[in-house]
Amino acid sequence: MTKHDPDAGFEPAFAAPPNACDTHFHVFGAAERYSYGTDIRYKPPYEPLEAYLKVARRLGLVRYVFVQPSAYGFDNSCILDSMRELNPAVRRGIIDLDESKTSDKELSNLNAVGVRGTRVNISPIRKPEAGLAASMLPRIARLTKICKELGWHLDFLTPGWLVSELMPTLRELPIEFSVAHMGLYLAKNGPEQPGFQEFLKLVGDGSKRCWVKLTGIYRFSTKPDFVDVKPIAQALIANVPDQLIWGSDFPHLSFHDRVGTIQLYNLLGEWAPDAGMRKRILADNPAQLFGFK
Repeated sequence: MTKHDPDAGFEPAFAAPPNACDTHFHVFGAAERYSYGTDIRYKPPYEPLEAYLKVARRLGLVRYVFVQPSAYGFDNSCILDSMRELNPAVRRGIIDLDESKTSDKELSNLNAVGVRGTRVNISPIRKPEAGLAASMLPRIARLTKICKELGWHLDFLTPGWLVSELMPTLRELPIEFSVAHMGLYLAKNGPEQPGFQEFLKLVGDGSKRCWVKLTGIYRFSTKPDFVDVKPIAQALIANVPDQLIWGSDFPHLSFHDRVGTIQLYNLLGEWAPDAGMRKRILADNPAQLFGFK
């Protein structure tokens, strides 16, 4: 039985600008080689680097930011091995760090390999839970200290309600940080919803510390073809164009059989019809955040 390809029938709707970057994707190696952690939210697929590069090259993406998937826990060996297969000039990584067990020497080695950030990752479908935000603060403080010393950033993936609860902390973070999936505010509630408005204020506070990933839209959209995401994406583009980065979120875990990477890439063309704006989002902004030359 052949694997269904959600990208079948899709072609890229616009040419990628030079130095276009995918700032958020995952790779998965052979199960017998890389062991999974305890936080298994989906059946981990076999999606090695070559499978990813096949679609990335079709889109004209030439810079890559590997992001540690939750399934591997704190064992970053799969993405680090995959990073080593590529020219260091074109790739970076975001890991998940066990800050209590990682020595300064290990951190220095990770930095040398091209790691530029570490994740704070809570399941997007987690329901509101009293005390969760408060329980995260000591770890966020420890990771912030490490990131500050290394020149890294913190990469948050949390449901929208939790972004809102962490807002006082995010406002005071002394380092750059990124927020995945546009903050994961439900698209059906539109850009006027209070949580998203508060998020826009945070991103647009003038400090330019907060970067927003235009990623994972199927995780907060409820409409066919994700039409409900467009007003949220365009609110971000109108307000904070220099702090937006795009990522495929390949291989679209839990949605891989019905969401295609080319389909998602083409949506950026609908949100940002102007080629100059797409160049900022796909090339200029990631070059600044991740230190691409």
